[in-house]
Amino acid sequence: MAIEKKTHGFGSDLAKAAKFVRADIAADKIAKALGYDDCGCSGRAAALDNPDLLVNKIFYKNQEDDEINEEQNG
Repeated sequence: MAIEKKTHGFGSDLAKAAKFVRADIAADKIAKALGYDDCGCSGRAAALDNPDLLVNKIFYKNQEDDEINEEQNG
């Protein structure tokens, strides 16, 4: 079983949820049927991982501090 990476923000969590319910596969097939090369999921996830977004400031504000503390504690 693959080890999941820590999320970087709301976009990463949303991408995980879409992958879990297989919505990413459906979005890719719809995009290809409409003639697009990519569904845009990765770009959307990157945009939603922006640390300046309010949702990331509220729910993911201590995540960077936790990672720094883990590195310092060994």
